[in-house]
Amino acid sequence: MKTTIPILIAAIILSSCGGKDESVDSLIAQGNLESLRAKKSEIADRRKEIDADLRKLDSVIAAKSGAERLPLVNTIAAEPQKFVHFLELQGDVKTKQNVLVYPEMAGTLQRVYVQEGDRVTKGQTLAVIDDGGMSSQLAQLKTQAELARTTYERRKRLWDQKIGSEIEYLSAKSNYEAAQNSVEQAESQLGKSTIKAPFSGIIDNVIKDQGTVVSPGPGSEVFRIVNLSDMYITVDVPEIYLGDVSKGKKAMVYFPVLGDSVTTKIRETGNFIKPSNRSFNVEIPVPNKDGKIKPNLTAKVSLNDYTSDDAIMIPSSIISENAEGEQFVYLAEASDSDNEAVAKRTIITTGKTQGAQIEVLTGIEPGSQVIKEGARTVKDGQKVKIKETLDVRR
Repeated sequence: MKTTIPILIAAIILSSCGGKDESVDSLIAQGNLESLRAKKSEIADRRKEIDADLRKLDSVIAAKSGAERLPLVNTIAAEPQKFVHFLELQGDVKTKQNVLVYPEMAGTLQRVYVQEGDRVTKGQTLAVIDDGGMSSQLAQLKTQAELARTTYERRKRLWDQKIGSEIEYLSAKSNYEAAQNSVEQAESQLGKSTIKAPFSGIIDNVIKDQGTVVSPGPGSEVFRIVNLSDMYITVDVPEIYLGDVSKGKKAMVYFPVLGDSVTTKIRETGNFIKPSNRSFNVEIPVPNKDGKIKPNLTAKVSLNDYTSDDAIMIPSSIISENAEGEQFVYLAEASDSDNEAVAKRTIITTGKTQGAQIEVLTGIEPGSQVIKEGARTVKDGQKVKIKETLDVRR
């Protein structure tokens, strides 16, 4: 049989091509275009017949010799796994304690006690404004208040003993209270000559130098103070994710400029949809132990909007689509001890994508062998040979 088949192939080829060169040469010499086209069509038809016969012979030879060559494929095992999907957004770093410090009274900036970069605590004195003699006035008011207090106490002792008139007692009391109020008002006014830190933080900028005349109001800011320990990021999330993004969910933040990332959680979600872009606000706290993160720094934010504990994940690259727009993959079914199986086309529906992986919602059962490498070349119902079962993440 092995000897007969090659002889048969040669005979077919010779019989198909016999006299071909002479006929073609003769036609070319005649130069008739229609005859040339007819001859070409005849030869093409014979060639198709020869190719078909060769394929049949190859199939019979492989079957008779027991050496049928099957397409080699690699598969992945469809096993349930945890799938955490993240929504990719962009935001800017902010701090609620980033303020300009203004003077509360007019005068010359007499002393500046801090420099840019200094760490200060809440209530610490940053600068002093010339009080214009107000401290001397306060001393006089305190002396007058002390005299009024002594007079009032004496009148009170006499009045308790029913000595003197009531009007003298009430007048002394009124004078004492008025003197006390004057002292308190003067102290309050004098206190405005001292500029203090409103919260603990870092002096980011000393805007006015010592000796500068300052006054309350716009344009007279003296310091900028920033607290870098309470940083946060705000992002606008499209309203379609309103039910998926909520307080307490995981958030991953990456800072391209720093090449660093942190993992945190959503602190607050807004209760208002912005009409301009149909989004709501999300606030994410950012730990800043080393102080590298600065206000207005750009950040890439990944918010957890979907989690499945038993998702079937496959590479999106192995999914094909038919003329009806349906997605499908090939499964390797009925595999035997020689790793031979049958390729079966299976319609699937997919969910969210993360990187190169996509979740399969229907169509693939746990434990199925999904053809990965070679999926583009196999046909439905074709026998294949499984070379290797790969990790689904590869």
